[in-house]
Amino acid sequence: MRFLLLTILAATSLSAADAPKHPLLAGAATSNITPELGIEVVGGFSPYPSTHIHDELHARCLVLDDGKIKLALVVCDLLGLHRSVSIQARTLIEAETGIPAANVLISGTHTHSAANALGGPVRGYFSDIDLTDYQKFIARRIADGVRRAVNLLRPAEIAFGTVDVPEHVHIRRWFLKEGSMPPNPFGKIDRVKMNPGAGNPALLEPAGEPDPTLSFIALREPEGPLISVFSAYSLHYVGGVKGADISADYYGLYCDALKLLQAPRTGDHAPFVALMANGTSGDANNINFRTPQPRKPPYEQMRYVAEDVAAKVNAAISQVSWSGSATLAAKYRELDIKWRQIDAELLTWAKETEAKAPRIQGGKADLPLAYAGRVQRLAQASPETKFPIQILRIGSICVGASPCETFAETGVEFRKLSPFPHSFMVELANGYYGYLPTPRHFELGGYETWPGTNYVEPQASVKMMSALLDMAREIQAEP
Repeated sequence: MRFLLLTILAATSLSAADAPKHPLLAGAATSNITPELGIEVVGGFSPYPSTHIHDELHARCLVLDDGKIKLALVVCDLLGLHRSVSIQARTLIEAETGIPAANVLISGTHTHSAANALGGPVRGYFSDIDLTDYQKFIARRIADGVRRAVNLLRPAEIAFGTVDVPEHVHIRRWFLKEGSMPPNPFGKIDRVKMNPGAGNPALLEPAGEPDPTLSFIALREPEGPLISVFSAYSLHYVGGVKGADISADYYGLYCDALKLLQAPRTGDHAPFVALMANGTSGDANNINFRTPQPRKPPYEQMRYVAEDVAAKVNAAISQVSWSGSATLAAKYRELDIKWRQIDAELLTWAKETEAKAPRIQGGKADLPLAYAGRVQRLAQASPETKFPIQILRIGSICVGASPCETFAETGVEFRKLSPFPHSFMVELANGYYGYLPTPRHFELGGYETWPGTNYVEPQASVKMMSALLDMAREIQAEP
């Protein structure tokens, strides 16, 4: 009897080991989140009413299912989105699809020609806010897009790939020759200058290195057409729109270009959906400051970058290895990272600057006055940041998510230190908490470190990295 029992157990164990894994399922869809005309464009210091839609804005949604766990990855054509928008959208998704809120990653691209999903007309520093009508619309449309992606779930093969595209990413923070640095809005002299001007004779060297590596996750029907490609590239944005146009910038144009490179769909095949997330580009952009470039017509540079990057990714897809399964997992945490502290001297400066404003003439007062308001509001920030971070596991792939405009070196560090062989970061995810310089950059100063542009404590990037790596190791250790 004992022999028979052992034989049965051994046979059962062998059967379980030999049993094929549950096939991976994938579905992708888009939701239109284009605002009505007249809503303000928020890419600059002074928002202005939109007058035209050059190209529609979308929430691009990808859902994965390994038979036990579902993940949803959403990329929105927005400058960024407030934590409360993410909370509302993920609450709707969990209620309507059963996908846990912790398993949903929602990020913004950082297009500077979109409408405001960050909050009210005046920038505040709060963890929770009442949503505007447009923010409610965005949350609803994100949830709809994920539901549609769930409806399209079907067997899929998955592949991971990277391609280096260095020609479009350049560090925008520069050291200048002695005596060339202009004062900042607070009357102090920084050691680095953001966007110092292409061809500026005072240029010495950039204050960092860009991240040229584009990472992508490709899904296709078994030996069939592509379902979706999720990409992340550390390029801030391109810009160059016409007037007061609404546009998804190069992110949306890249998605369109990659779609055009795929074979036309026939029969019942659902449309191919591309997603382009922003990697870690808080100190990088598309301008080569060593070489002045002639001014181009609206959208020309944006389209050039989009089509070139899409062609390189499309070529790389042909070289990847495909798998029919991938274990999925997710972790989401809200860290106790502190808001940027405002000392008494800086607060006095802010109040005095604002008091003098009516007596100051011309545009020179605009920047100090803007930061005087930001400093005072930051001094009255909500008690907690509820700083959201997230890790997604997709087989051997690890995606780390930051809610800030994160510096390129942080993304490179995560890729090197992650316990997973294929790792990358997505910024502006599940909230918006300003720029996230590393501690060494706080010593250098510059736009990205100014209080009101930077919202959180100088050690925030270190604390975030430590927590992300801990979460990645926890996921890796799970059975």
